[in-house]
Amino acid sequence: MKLTADAFEKLGHVSTASLTSELLKLGFRNTFMKGVNPLRPDKRLVGYAFTLRYIPAREDLDLQVDYDNLTNPQRVAVETIGPEEVLVIDARGEIGAASLGHILCTRLMCRGGHGVVTDGALRDYPSIKNLDFPTYAAGAHGTTSSVLHHPVDFQKPIGCGGVMVRPGDVIVGDDEGVVVIPIQVAEKVAQKCYEREQLEEWIQKKVADGAGIVGLYPPNEETLAEYRNWKKSKDE
Repeated sequence: MKLTADAFEKLGHVSTASLTSELLKLGFRNTFMKGVNPLRPDKRLVGYAFTLRYIPAREDLDLQVDYDNLTNPQRVAVETIGPEEVLVIDARGEIGAASLGHILCTRLMCRGGHGVVTDGALRDYPSIKNLDFPTYAAGAHGTTSSVLHHPVDFQKPIGCGGVMVRPGDVIVGDDEGVVVIPIQVAEKVAQKCYEREQLEEWIQKKVADGAGIVGLYPPNEETLAEYRNWKKSKDE
């Protein structure tokens, strides 16, 4: 299931704060990832979730320095991800070792991926910040992932930043953080949120000009009629 091009484009212009409000109206309370922050606050993120899950490492299976690119789920995931997909990593909130690094981020970017989101740490943090690639993480750590993380599978439901993420869910990130939108409501949320943000920009201007919030925020019918008239006059 995919969004229309129009909805996908609109999600690149609405805030994660607005999206959480719209999702709340539909009954989705837990959609904003906790402790996951942008490396590049100037980059917007919109894409479809491609999930990767780590479990705690164990010495007989991990502590690798060289990884098998043909069998290691992390490496296979990197070589499987497609255009418009976002690698979302369940690192259990563990930031005592990296969950990904600069070279793999670069490979994801070259494959057409739209970004990386992890509730763990990233290594090569300064280099990743220089990529033209939206990346979100809970911290930085120079140690390779196998010290603490065992990649067990990909394209399964995971948790990231305390939020459920299913493969194909829509991931939206801005300079405040990351929101997960269930794919089945994403089209509706994109359209409604875009319309509401236009309304709230108009309300914000009125408040900045000295208007009180009673009847304005939230808007009553009189305010909505005024807004529609203003919008109509602009479109003519």
